[in-house]
Amino acid sequence: MPMAIHRSRNTVRAVRRSPRQHAARYAAPALAKGLDILELFASESAGLTTSEVARGLGRTIGEIFRMLVCLEARGYISQAPKDERFELTLKLFELSHRHPPLQRLVAEARPLMEAVARKTGQSCHLAMLSDGEVIVVAQVDAPGTAGFAVKLGARIDLLNTASGHLILAFQEPATCARSLAEWKKRSGQPLPRALEEHLTRIRKRGYEETPSYQVRGVKNIAFPVVSEHGEAIAALSVPFLARIGDPITANDVKAALRIASRKLSGAVGGTKAEQT
Repeated sequence: MPMAIHRSRNTVRAVRRSPRQHAARYAAPALAKGLDILELFASESAGLTTSEVARGLGRTIGEIFRMLVCLEARGYISQAPKDERFELTLKLFELSHRHPPLQRLVAEARPLMEAVARKTGQSCHLAMLSDGEVIVVAQVDAPGTAGFAVKLGARIDLLNTASGHLILAFQEPATCARSLAEWKKRSGQPLPRALEEHLTRIRKRGYEETPSYQVRGVKNIAFPVVSEHGEAIAALSVPFLARIGDPITANDVKAALRIASRKLSGAVGGTKAEQT
């Protein structure tokens, strides 16, 4: 947490500030205004005039005009001469692909996954949705001489894995429906009758914990990596295999995954899911 240094003649003491206090003290109104404008343009595919931007943000045309001139000069927006409407260019897209999102996610996840593996003695993997399936995009082995792990690059049926159910539970209804439609097309099967009730239970507790759908004796525990909109972009999971004489329990695994998933969500600009 940010700290402010208070000095007196004889002492120096640190006072902790909350993130909100820190943000308020170091506010950058011009930057905030520019970001508001970019976010507004991102929601309007047909472009916007200066007056429409002003109305949309509740500001005066004078406030907005200079910002639009600056954003156009830097190449973030462009203006069509025929109707004076501004629209986003592809510059933001180009900037985002200088650091590909998947590579960044994996890079941020790996040290957190290694920490989970060290704390629990279990393997850990990161999974994402892909065409009605779940694909393992990163994996860390258990540190001991024996353990159970999911293979890197493995593709698993969407409804045959804890990660799949978890990600579906933290999706907008329309996104969830599209994923399930892809699953139905791929599998040729109807959706399980109790699926929605199961997803509701996952949302309420904030994570998934269930016996493995594939291996007896393994308990799958998964926590969501959450975007800024509260949707799961990935699942951080441990296939927990209890060992004779090992004091590590499923609760220990959940505690380690809870911390790692929150840190990873924050690292990619997301929020923290409500996890008990």
